Amino acid sequence: MKVNEPYLTLADYQKASRRTMPAVLDDKERLVLALGLNGEAGELGELLKKHYGHGIPLDTARLASELGDVLWYLAAIATAHEIDLNAVARGNIWKLRQRYPDGFTRGGGNA
Repeated sequence: MKVNEPYLTLADYQKASRRTMPAVLDDKERLVLALGLNGEAGELGELLKKHYGHGIPLDTARLASELGDVLWYLAAIATAHEIDLNAVARGNIWKLRQRYPDGFTRGGGNA
């Protein structure tokens, strides 16, 4: 697998991102991953808040970079707990199909 290929699965990403994690994670380091995800999600939210709330032009390159940081932490947390990111994605799609069998509509009553 080459990371510059046009098609990269979540499994490929999870495997490639593993090399930038500590070899062994204790409970404190697992918590730090969760806090890191929270921090990166906050940075993403702040970027969007400034755009939609304050009218600052959206820097889509920075948006993509922040999304990548969120993805890294998500993959790291999954890896640290031996959870397959592909399985997470499949499970989420299944849950969404159950919740929104006809697709999402505003006011559809699906919560």
